[in-house]
Amino acid sequence: MNGSARVRLPALLVLLGVLGFVAVRSAGGEGHAVGIWPVGLATVVVLTADRRWRDPLLVLVLGLAWLTVWAGGRPADVALGCSLGIVLETLVAVRILGHGRPDPLRIVEDGDLTRYLMATTAAGLVAGSVAALTSVLTGGGTPWFVGLVVGVSHWASQLCVVAVFAHLPAHGAVARPRERVAQWLTVLVVAPAVFVPQEFPSLAFVVIPLLAWTALRSRPVEALVQMCAVVGCAIAMTTFGRGPFAGAPAIHGLDHDTHGVLLALYAVTCALIVVPLVQRVGVHIATSRAARAERDRLQNVVSSTPGVAIIGTGPTGRVTLFNPGAESLLGYRAEEMLGDSIERLFSSESIRLKAADLGVPDDFVSVARALVDPAVGQTSLRFLRRDGEERDHELTLSRISADDGTTLGFVSTSEDVTERLQAENALKQAVEQLRQVDAVKDAFVSSVSHELRTPITSIQGYLELLEDGSYGDLSAPQLNAVRRVAGNSRRLLGLIDDLLTLSKMQEESSIAVVERAFDLRRAVEAGYGLVAPVLESRRLTMSLSLPPEPVPFLGDRDMVERLVVNLVGNAVKFTPDEGTVTVTLETEGEETLLRVTDTGIGIPLSEQKHLFQRFFRSELAQKHAIQGSGLGLSISRAVVERHGGTIDVVSDTGAGTTFLVRMPLVA
Repeated sequence: MNGSARVRLPALLVLLGVLGFVAVRSAGGEGHAVGIWPVGLATVVVLTADRRWRDPLLVLVLGLAWLTVWAGGRPADVALGCSLGIVLETLVAVRILGHGRPDPLRIVEDGDLTRYLMATTAAGLVAGSVAALTSVLTGGGTPWFVGLVVGVSHWASQLCVVAVFAHLPAHGAVARPRERVAQWLTVLVVAPAVFVPQEFPSLAFVVIPLLAWTALRSRPVEALVQMCAVVGCAIAMTTFGRGPFAGAPAIHGLDHDTHGVLLALYAVTCALIVVPLVQRVGVHIATSRAARAERDRLQNVVSSTPGVAIIGTGPTGRVTLFNPGAESLLGYRAEEMLGDSIERLFSSESIRLKAADLGVPDDFVSVARALVDPAVGQTSLRFLRRDGEERDHELTLSRISADDGTTLGFVSTSEDVTERLQAENALKQAVEQLRQVDAVKDAFVSSVSHELRTPITSIQGYLELLEDGSYGDLSAPQLNAVRRVAGNSRRLLGLIDDLLTLSKMQEESSIAVVERAFDLRRAVEAGYGLVAPVLESRRLTMSLSLPPEPVPFLGDRDMVERLVVNLVGNAVKFTPDEGTVTVTLETEGEETLLRVTDTGIGIPLSEQKHLFQRFFRSELAQKHAIQGSGLGLSISRAVVERHGGTIDVVSDTGAGTTFLVRMPLVA
C-alpha cells in the first residue's frame, strides 16, 4: 500500500465499525434485519488496498461485522451468518469491479457503469441469499422476507457508498452559480419537508427530480453530495420515527422491517438516478469536446487548402460548405453559394459529356449518383466559374452517411488541372511528332545504308583487284595505302550492316522471329569460328566449351550467330594481348546459359546502365582508341529479347567482363 492508503485505511476501518454498529442499533430490536449496514465501505476498503493485504482485510471485515451485529443486539449465530454474508458479497463486488482493471473505482465510460451496476446488484443478491439461509438455520423470521430486507439494504449500501468513493467524470458545472445555489437551497428545504408527513410515502420521491436536475447541470461531486444528503436525511428521519417510511408498518399493519425495505429502495432509487446521469453527462461532455475539437481541426484543414475546392452539400444538393479554395478556384463567395444548388457550378454540356463517359442518363442527378460510387474514384469534370469560363477539375465525390445508412449529405474535393491537361496534351503531341521524326530517321538510315552498301561493296572489289596486282604491280607505299583504304571500307561496310540489322529488327514486319529448330551448339560454334581468324594478329588465349549432348533451340539461327559474333568480338576487341577469352554454353533446367568472359579493360559501374543503348561507347573504349560503332550490344539485346531471353553483364574497371545470356530451351 502507498502512504496515503496506509493513513486512510485505519480511519475507514474505524468508520466501518462505527457505522455498522449504528446501523444495527437503528434497526431496532423488534425486527430480524441489521439495517443498512455499510457493506459498500467494506468493498471500498478491500478494493483500494494492496492485493497482498486483501485476505487479511477480509478476515478483519468478518470480525468487525460479527462484532457490530452482535453488539447491536443480535444473537451470536445470527451475527455469524450476517458477517459471513457481508464478507461473501464484499468478495463478489471486489472480484467484479477489480477484474483486470488498473482503476477499479472508475465510473466514466459506459463499460464502467455496467460493471458498477453488475457488481452492486450481484453483491445484494449474495447478501439476501445468505441472510435467507441464516434465517432458515437460526429460525429467526421469515426467510424470504429477511433475505429481501437484507438484500435490498446491502444493495443500497453498495450503490451509494461505492459511487461516493468512485472516480467520476471530471467535468465542470453546466449551471451558473445562481442556479447551483437554487439547487442546494431547494434540496435542503424539500428533503426534510417531504419526511414530515407520516401518511404519504410517495411524497418522499418529490426530491428525485431535484437530484436529477443537479446531476444534469452541476459537477459530479455536488450531485453525489446532494444524493448523500437526501439519503442521510431519509435514514435519520426514519431512525427517529419520522416520515412515511417509519410510519408505514404501523399504519398498514406490516412487518417492522418493512420500513427498512422502503428506506433501502428509496436509497437505491436515488443512486440509480444520480450515478447513471452523472456518467452519461460526462460522456456527453467528453464527446462534445472531442466533436468540437475534430470540427475545429477539420475547419483548419478545410480553410488551409487554398488550392483545393472543398464543397459540402445536404442530401438534396444544397451547398452547406464552400471553402476558401473553392472561392479562389471558382470565383464565387461562400455567402453566394451557401443554400444554393451545386448544379449551378456545371454547364449542361459538361454534364452531358460526363454522362456519356459514365454511361448514364444526361441529367445532373444521374451523373452525381454515378460519381459517388467508390468504384469511380477520382475523375475529371468541368466546372463553370462565375466569369463563365469552364475549367477542368480532378474531382472526388463522397457520400456522408449516418450510422443507420441514411444519407446526410455529400462532400467533393477537386483541383483545377486545366493547365496540367493542356501540358499533357502538348507533350503527347510532341511525343507523337518525335515518333514520326524517329520513324522518318530510321527509314532514312535504312535507305541510305542500302544505297551505300552497293558502292562500298564495289569499292572493296576493286581494292582487292589492286591489292592482287590485277592492274599492275604496286609499290610498297601504294600497296600500304590500298590496304588502309580496304580496311576502312570493311569498317564502313560493317557499320552499314549493323544499321541495316537494327533497322530490320525495329520494323513491324520483322518483329516475328523466323522459327526453326536447330542445335544451339552449332550456332555458337559457327559464331565463335567467325571471330577466330582475328587471333592471327593477336596474342590471346581463347577457349570454347560446349555440352556433349545436342541443345535443341527454336529461333533464328542467323540472329543467334550474330549474337555470338558480337559478344565474342567485343571480348577480343577489349582484351589486351596475353589476355584470355572464354566462351561457355550450358543448360540450366529449362534454360540455356551462354557465358562470354574476358580479362579485358572492363566497364565502369556508372556506365553499365547505358551499355545497351544505340551508339553508346564507354569512356575506356574511347580512351584506348578502340574502334566500334556502339551498335553491337544494342543488336545483341534485341536478338536475345526476340528469343524470350535476358542478357546481363558483370564487370568493373580493370576486372574484365562477363556477359550472361539466358534463353529458353525447346521442350
